Amino acid sequence: MCIQGNGSSWLEEFLRFGNLHCAPMWWASLSLALLLCTGTALGQGAAPETAPPLFPGGGLVSYSSNFTTRASMPGLPGNIPATARPTLSHEGDLNFTWGFRPDFDLTILVPIVTNRFEMLNGPAVRETGLGDAIALMKYRFYRRDSSRGTTQASVSVGPKIPTGETDLVTENRTVLPASLQPGSGSTDLFLGANWTYTGLFNLRRLVADEDFHAILRSTGTQKTRLGSGAESRFWLSYRPYESRNLAREWFIGPVLTWLYSGDDRIARVTQTGSGGDVLMAGMATYVGVRPGMHVWFGMDWDVAHSTAAQFQPLRRHVSFGITQQFRIHL
Repeated sequence: MCIQGNGSSWLEEFLRFGNLHCAPMWWASLSLALLLCTGTALGQGAAPETAPPLFPGGGLVSYSSNFTTRASMPGLPGNIPATARPTLSHEGDLNFTWGFRPDFDLTILVPIVTNRFEMLNGPAVRETGLGDAIALMKYRFYRRDSSRGTTQASVSVGPKIPTGETDLVTENRTVLPASLQPGSGSTDLFLGANWTYTGLFNLRRLVADEDFHAILRSTGTQKTRLGSGAESRFWLSYRPYESRNLAREWFIGPVLTWLYSGDDRIARVTQTGSGGDVLMAGMATYVGVRPGMHVWFGMDWDVAHSTAAQFQPLRRHVSFGITQQFRIHL
């Protein structure tokens, strides 16, 4: 299991990459997650159940680190393909959520992105910058309580705003392709739907959670419209431990994720074969360590993907984070 082109294992690359971003919060999140979740794997979100909104008058801040690796792609020396994706990427997400009324909440997410790209026949490129911010409003339109548990469903909508950097260059001052920039330069639409079913098979601690979202893209920097995408993530979690006051709890279970990305368009020309599908499987865990504070950790691996010539399927995804809830007095 090696990232092509450098002969080192993906884990070595992960650790080396992480050493370049040793902000105190990054290391605090990593240390806490590993301390509590050693031997398990992670959920990629600030809450284990994605359908419920934050409680009215509640606030939430979280930080998450997301590492992804992709297969290398062939190319001519010194010539980065226009549809290239990072072979190793880190996204640190800062999240603020406010429950402003019953069944509604508002989320602002700001990413800091580091992309590294390697070709089989070319040098490595690595750049860091601010990514595009997202503002989302969630509305829970369905809730049903029973002796079995609770069923909930919600929808989310909001814009992705072009706040990210789009002018990063290589060492020889060549502007990186739009697909390797932290920002896109485009204003896009985010749509999401979430469903949570507790008490599956009449087991109170067994939870099924579906998170589906899509992003509809417009044309941005370098006359490029990156391919629109969709993601479906199903997590079947079991809660083996919960304290009597519910301040501490532990969720763990398998995750199945389907990812779709459409073909890029550059100067109104479709780059056929630059998009595709990936099916990933992994494990996720979520731990409440004290009232209002939670950590999560997870890993996913590629199990099947499209084979188009320009498509770089996601190979591995590692994510962890920390969340703190509080009450906002307005």
